[in-house]
Amino acid sequence: MNTPNTCVAIYKTHQAADDAVKYLQKAGFEMKKISVVGSDYHTEEHVVGYYNTGDRMKAWGKMGGFWGGLWGVLFGAAFFMIPGLGPMVVAGPLVSAIVGGLEGAVIVGGLSALGAGLASMGIPKNSIVRYEESLSAGSFLLLYNDTEENVAAAAKVLLESSDHEGVETHSKNNGE
Repeated sequence: MNTPNTCVAIYKTHQAADDAVKYLQKAGFEMKKISVVGSDYHTEEHVVGYYNTGDRMKAWGKMGGFWGGLWGVLFGAAFFMIPGLGPMVVAGPLVSAIVGGLEGAVIVGGLSALGAGLASMGIPKNSIVRYEESLSAGSFLLLYNDTEENVAAAAKVLLESSDHEGVETHSKNNGE
């Protein structure tokens, strides 16, 4: 049986993250397995609104077009206020992992709700700390969660095609 694995790529800009999603989509990867996380650091400067219509979420504000576009192709969307990280927008299956972590009260070892969601995907604590630091600095994370073979193929596409700041893979079996 194939154990789910996760590929995590860091992007400095929302445009680079959006391009990476498009590269994966064009290469035939399943959109329901992609998550994107980023801080919505413009909330104090601009009025930003979110609402959910069935399985689609709408957004307004400076980054509304970016998030609206991702929510059109990714499965699931949420807005979280995470202590220490601030307002975070999440699209994709990571939403369920975060909510599951909150509902199951598995926020242990000093992990945030986001950290608990990442840990449930097999990402070790030391990597979670680095990813949260990247998010605090305004970067975006793209996650692809699937079988080992598909994650390796997605990581190859992202490494070769996208303007990333780093691409890593994690196995749920090898989590901390």
